[in-house]
Amino acid sequence: MLLALVLSTKANTPKHEVRAVWLTTIGGIDWPHSYSTPTQQRELISILDQLQQAGINTVLIQTRVRATTIFPTTTEPWDGCITGHPGKSPGYDPLQFCINECHRRGMECHAWIVTIPVGKWNGTGCKQLRQKYPSLIRKIGDEGYMDPEKPQTGDYLAQFCAEVTRNYDVDGIHLDYIRYPETWKLKVSRPQGRQYITDIVRKINRAVKGLKPWIKLSCSPIGKYDDLTRYKSSGWNANTTVCQDAQGWLRDGLMDALFPMMYFQGNNFFPFAVDWLEHSYGRMVAPGLAVYMMHPREKNWNLDVITREMNVLRDLGLGHTFFRSKFFTDNTKGIYDFTCDFNMVPALIPPMTWAGKQAPSAVNHLQMKRGMINDMISWQKATDYSGADYLLYNVYASETLPVDVNNPENLIATRQRDLSITVPHKGRTLYYAVTAMNRYGMEGEAASIPSTIAPNGSKPYDFRDLIMGNKLKKYKSTKK
Repeated sequence: MLLALVLSTKANTPKHEVRAVWLTTIGGIDWPHSYSTPTQQRELISILDQLQQAGINTVLIQTRVRATTIFPTTTEPWDGCITGHPGKSPGYDPLQFCINECHRRGMECHAWIVTIPVGKWNGTGCKQLRQKYPSLIRKIGDEGYMDPEKPQTGDYLAQFCAEVTRNYDVDGIHLDYIRYPETWKLKVSRPQGRQYITDIVRKINRAVKGLKPWIKLSCSPIGKYDDLTRYKSSGWNANTTVCQDAQGWLRDGLMDALFPMMYFQGNNFFPFAVDWLEHSYGRMVAPGLAVYMMHPREKNWNLDVITREMNVLRDLGLGHTFFRSKFFTDNTKGIYDFTCDFNMVPALIPPMTWAGKQAPSAVNHLQMKRGMINDMISWQKATDYSGADYLLYNVYASETLPVDVNNPENLIATRQRDLSITVPHKGRTLYYAVTAMNRYGMEGEAASIPSTIAPNGSKPYDFRDLIMGNKLKKYKSTKK
């Protein structure tokens, strides 16, 4: 039965699919768990290795925490999760380190920006922000929030996102809590409230896209957009409750992707997932799945709640996002092991076709040198017509010609910037194809080259060895 499931999953795996994880830094709950720089870096490398082995292609790292950051800036102070002392520099740049390590593994890295909440009223971030901009911060209980009804709030957040965009090679800006707090006593009409939030989104969009139009702008809306005809949201939805018109942002081109927080099951999940799909306007939607709910301290959900949701989302053509990283990599009730099989075949992130950019040319002078153990593939760069800063390359391998680049089972390396790759051939006949891909995800025509012919009777090539190396068994956890 398990073999049949794996084979079926492999056969149905799409070439393009968002597979994401929220990597939470507040309080170090996902990362870091140490204030030592070498230990932090080793831990993050280990986490990213595990995510890579599970087929994850998008990491959403919490970058603005509560008016505090994990990167050096004069705008806001350091968050205490890095050194244990709010405002203190660790002597290195954790955001840059994460970007580099994600890109090294062929994964996108998105800066997760918590927007409206700014933390405890007397906390470092909130206190510094209200000293600078006292009229922008509202107190609810003992927490501070930026006032979405003040135009300066949108200006401030847009400038903050522009700073990240300008200074870092992030692949996306991911907005969290871009809405009214549920405890806010709204004194304007719901349409007016939605307009205030949308105005903030529009300002951020202009700031980010004006600098690097290929960067994906996304958010994590409440998991139910609104009541449906047959299914109600029980008074907790994005559009009406907190004035978050996320579907409208897709329709109007203000967002490239949504990661709805769909921490539900059954009829509270599936009809609302279909609703997100039907109002996606051709853009990316990768619902957030509550892997934390499987923990005994939470709701103690069974594994099949999440796996069924993953299967249905794939059938619908939607991606999947795990909240949060530690519950996933700890293999809560076997979710990590399941995902390693479910995502056995790699996937590219869907292209931003709506940007209207031309795909790059084919690569030039594709060559191969056959060694005793490895094939060494090299090429010269393709021509980029998109106006972005650099090209990426995808490598495919097959035992048959022509190499089918539409079959994700042939994909052995993704999003690499180098103009060469070394492939262990194990004495078998391999054929190769390389494509160039621009920052919008548009892939050019493939250039192909055959390998040296191997002796007759050689065994079928196991491309999973190529894709995932020998680390898979290391991370196949027994934790349940």
